[in-house]
Amino acid sequence: MANPGFQLSLDVKGRSCLVLGGDEEAAEKVGRLLEAGAKVTVISPTLTNDTLRKLTASAKILHRVRRFRETDAQGVVLVINTLRDDADFSRSLLDLARKERFLLCSVDQPECSTAFLPAVVNNGHLRLAVSTSGVAPALARRLRQDLGQVFDKEFGLFLDWLAAIRDETKEAEPDAE
Repeated sequence: MANPGFQLSLDVKGRSCLVLGGDEEAAEKVGRLLEAGAKVTVISPTLTNDTLRKLTASAKILHRVRRFRETDAQGVVLVINTLRDDADFSRSLLDLARKERFLLCSVDQPECSTAFLPAVVNNGHLRLAVSTSGVAPALARRLRQDLGQVFDKEFGLFLDWLAAIRDETKEAEPDAE
């Protein structure tokens, strides 16, 4: 049976995170981490994604041109493994995550993960997370796309307006209740 997990948002601002792999999937995960303010290191012998190459060239991420080593996980809060073709590696990484106490998301391998990345609708301050507990990732992506159309830029502006009203009310009213 799939584990539904416990949904939360992780504060990674200023924290070290690793992404294993250099493809488009890795680039998407790197983008999400950078947006959250993480310090990102990508470990991959090659970068097949132009975005990752540009981020490396502009020093926004660190790229280690090699395979993962156990010492790479020292001091990290999260490792995202986008490498799907080596089950033995994924299992050994899970053992290391449990031993060293970092969160591990092995993409499309929930059995080799201690954390799961939901599909996210992201618009301004709005974050909607969609998860199928790993049993139907394509459906989660589709729901994210559909919800992204409902909660568009106009909704983001509405949320900004609500935040301003909340701030004004908190300043004007001695009892926030």
